Amino acid sequence: MTSTDTTGRRARAVAAATAVAAAHGVRSAGAEVLHDGVNVVVHLTPAPVVARVATLTPLLRPDPARHFSREVAVAGALTAAGAAVVPPSDLLPPGPHVHDGLVLSLWRHVEVLPAAPGPAEVGAALAALHDVLAGLPATGTPLDTPLDDLAAFTERAGAWGVPAAVRGRMVERVDRLRPRLAGAPVRPLHGDAHPGNLLATPGGWRWTDLEDTCAGPVGWDLACLRSTSRLDGRAALDALGGPPDADLAPWLELRRLHGAAWWTVVAAGHPERREQAAAVLGEVLGT
Repeated sequence: MTSTDTTGRRARAVAAATAVAAAHGVRSAGAEVLHDGVNVVVHLTPAPVVARVATLTPLLRPDPARHFSREVAVAGALTAAGAAVVPPSDLLPPGPHVHDGLVLSLWRHVEVLPAAPGPAEVGAALAALHDVLAGLPATGTPLDTPLDDLAAFTERAGAWGVPAAVRGRMVERVDRLRPRLAGAPVRPLHGDAHPGNLLATPGGWRWTDLEDTCAGPVGWDLACLRSTSRLDGRAALDALGGPPDADLAPWLELRRLHGAAWWTVVAAGHPERREQAAAVLGEVLGT
């Protein structure tokens, strides 16, 4: 993928978001790309609406609308329950919508302050979120988000240049891991609870990006936080009274495998990250 492809991907995402908003009576005078990762995030200025457009996500998730639908539903329920999350749009139907083959969802724009949380702040925020999530129903197969993603990786990553031997190694690791993930109580989870998804706003810290939400043992969310490179994850777990690393071992391994798979997706659209993605995949799988 070239820089021209990158520019085209962003332009297509902006066009899709703008068209969906216009179809519902909201016109954007100058859409601004806030982030370009596996999704392109677009602020539909001057409207207080942000679109998340699945651009690279379908490489690993052939039906991104499934995850976007779950995210909108869970975020809406959390908002209604008073949780500190970025809410779905109340100006437009949040979706998911489909335009020009792209799946997108719509969210309320919140002012994001230039601040990053510390370990104690993340720990407290995750504990508070879990308190509210505990009141929601657990739906889906436990840990279906990471496990389905890893199954798709083994089937699809050959198209991105991942050798068959590496994909086979992933299958072996996941098969050995599955029995160790079973047996713990299942509950609704954030699914990707790292500090990058906790935003500083004038109203306090708010969680965002619930696209990976799923049911599962709380160890999965704790492993996501423990594994972060953005701060001392162990200190964050200690702040919320989390278990020792030995107790989180199965979920920590699942997080490493899942993260490596998504690095390859990021690299498919961001060539400058290919070398790093290959190194991460090789380190995690021991290849």
